Parts: sequence; C-alpha cells; structure tokens
Amino acid sequence: MRQSGKKHNEHRYRRPDNIRTYTVSCDDTLLSAVSKILSDHTPTKIKSMLKHDQFAINGTPCSQFDREVKAGDEIAINFDQAFATFKNQRLELVYEDDDILVVNKGYGLLSMGTDRVKDGTVYSLMRAYVKTHDPRMHVFIIHRLDRDTSGLMMLAKSVEAKEALQHNWNNMVLSRKYVAVLEGELETDEGVVKSYLAENSKFEVYSTNDPKEGQLAITNYKVLRRGRGMTLVEVELDTGRKNQIRVHMKDLGHPIVGDRKYGAKPSPIHRLALHAQTLRFVHPITRKDMKFETPIPSKFVGLVK
Repeated sequence: MRQSGKKHNEHRYRRPDNIRTYTVSCDDTLLSAVSKILSDHTPTKIKSMLKHDQFAINGTPCSQFDREVKAGDEIAINFDQAFATFKNQRLELVYEDDDILVVNKGYGLLSMGTDRVKDGTVYSLMRAYVKTHDPRMHVFIIHRLDRDTSGLMMLAKSVEAKEALQHNWNNMVLSRKYVAVLEGELETDEGVVKSYLAENSKFEVYSTNDPKEGQLAITNYKVLRRGRGMTLVEVELDTGRKNQIRVHMKDLGHPIVGDRKYGAKPSPIHRLALHAQTLRFVHPITRKDMKFETPIPSKFVGLVK
C-alpha cells in the first residue's frame, strides 16, 4: 500500500524543468527554427524532442513540425522532459507564462464554483493543473464568462499580475470582442446600446435610464451576416457588466439565440449563441501587447447560412 502511494505522489508533482527561451529572428517553421537553435543536435534528436512536446511557442507547447513562427516569437525548449500539457474536452489552454493563463472555455462550464458546484469549473481545473508543477502555486479569476457563454478568459498565476489587472482593468484590457447570433434580422448594420444595468431579486439584469439605480453599460455591435431569419453580429464591450450583451440585445428586440432567460425561443443548436472571440490586453508584468483570437463557432455560421 505504501508503495502505490509513493507512485501516486511521483506522478502528481513533476521534477524541475530545464527550460531555455530563444527569440525567433525571422519568419520560419518550428522545425527549421529549432534546428538552427540546436545546431549541435542531430535531426533525429530534434524530431524526438518535437514528438515528446519539448518545444513551446509563446508559452504554448507544440509538436507540429510545420507550425509557422514569426520574427519576435519566443520558442522555449525543455531539455529534460516534456512540457506539462493540459487536456480537457471543455477547456483549452491557449497561453501560459509565469504570471497569466489564457483559456478557451466551452459552453456549459462555470468560471468558478458556487455553493452547489465546487469542482469541474475553470478555476478548479486550472488550479489543479498549476499544482502539478508546484503544490504551492495558485490561480486567480480576473474576469468571468457566463456558464453558457464560450470563449476566451484570462486568469492570473501571480499576486502581482492579479493586483495589476484588478486595479487597472479598464486601461489594460484593450479589446474584448464577442460574436453572437440574434433572433430576427437586425435592421441597422451597426450601432451602440447604452443604459444603466441593475439586478432584481430574481437575479435578472435589466436596463434603466436612472444612473442611481444601475451601473453604466455600453455595447457596440456590427452585423457580420444575416440569413434564415437570424443575424450574426460582432459585439465589442466598452464596459463589462453582468449579462450586459444579453440584456442589450434583448433591448434591441433581438435576443441572443437560445437565451431563454431574456426572451428567446428554444435554441436550434442547443446552446446560447454567444462566444468571446477576441481578447487583447497589456501583459500585467511585461507590458507586452497580447492578442488572442478564436474562430467563429461553426454552428453559429450554420444558423445564418
């Protein structure tokens, strides 16, 4: 029994990594770039390291030999073992460094726990992941997505990053764009919705014109495509309030497909048609301009084809 326990602990915590980071000088492929860096390694050795996830591009492990790298990208090489990789069907790790994590959240997944649900959230999954590197590590939720909204989220790994982002969120987040499919066809090609958002005793958010009653919310929208009695829109937030996009689309008379809470019919794709597509921000520690994008979900496009 003691022996099996020892094995369990050996798998739980990794030995320290031996990692060196290099900056790419010109556009290339991953295999070509690392072959130039590791000129003293044989092609067979380099391909073995590639196969075993020992290379990472801008913080994300990659084993695709023909993956494009750009001048200025950073390639990290783990000389002793594979990079720890995170695998989950409903949550994708998009980027990681010493201070932040960027993930692509699936719909139906809570950002963080509630009184009823503690496990299987973005927070609990990423917390368990970072503790495989070091049991003393922590993660911090910086902003949330609704359970039924998919897309990009950022978490902090260090207290310094957490505090920098929380204290300067509006200045450090340069762009947050969403895509959504709305019921009906919007008459205008683009516009702005502005109101004060408040919440009632049933936890429903609603718009008001009274600044004393709610918090200012500003939502910009642009039509990408119309079809089959629906509208695919791109939405950019000037403010980030609870249920902001969902309420403002309802205010336009075109609730988001599948948003039963705010007046929509049952969803033909069995989910809320809202996805956080783009996240651009200033890195809280390095001050580097960081931008992440995901494709428009194929089911959204199918609704308006």
